[in-house]
Amino acid sequence: MSKICLLTSDAGKSGEALHDYPELPGLVWAVPYVKLPYTWGFVMERDDTKEVVGYILGATDTRAFEKAAKETWWPSLRPKYPAEGELKIVGKPADERYAKLISNMDPIEQESVDFSPAHFHIDILEEYQKKGWGKKLIGRGVEYLRDEAGLDGVFLGMDMRNVDARRFYERLGFRRWSGAPEHSVGLKFSDWRY
Repeated sequence: MSKICLLTSDAGKSGEALHDYPELPGLVWAVPYVKLPYTWGFVMERDDTKEVVGYILGATDTRAFEKAAKETWWPSLRPKYPAEGELKIVGKPADERYAKLISNMDPIEQESVDFSPAHFHIDILEEYQKKGWGKKLIGRGVEYLRDEAGLDGVFLGMDMRNVDARRFYERLGFRRWSGAPEHSVGLKFSDWRY
């Protein structure tokens, strides 16, 4: 999943050239959803090779997830990726931005958590995009959150440069709501268009 995160970290395209520390996108946006409580996820794999080519990962309770990350996940990474001081990592600008996130991850805006306690991230390798797989992965996530977790909606944050992703989410029924942060969209499951 870390590799997929890196290969989609530049607005859906490969971020490999942006990093001297290629593990950083995954350590921030994917691996915590495997290691921490209050999380869920599904992977997409090829039938022939069983290679994972996409995933959807999220938290059913964003605030509880953030608390667990603040107490255990970010402190475990800070010594290896210090953002300040004599041992500060020296890498490309993207590496330094990720080190700053690790040192002080901002909480998700309250307006998003008011919309729904649940959020997700989805990444699919570029060669598998625009083939209907994203819709299927999100559909599986919606089923889980609605039918197993008992929730009525979900939100996500987007890279504002990824215009194709915004259009994709809108086609599925995701919308900005009153007071939504500019980079966030949400879906009430009654509006799901599968």
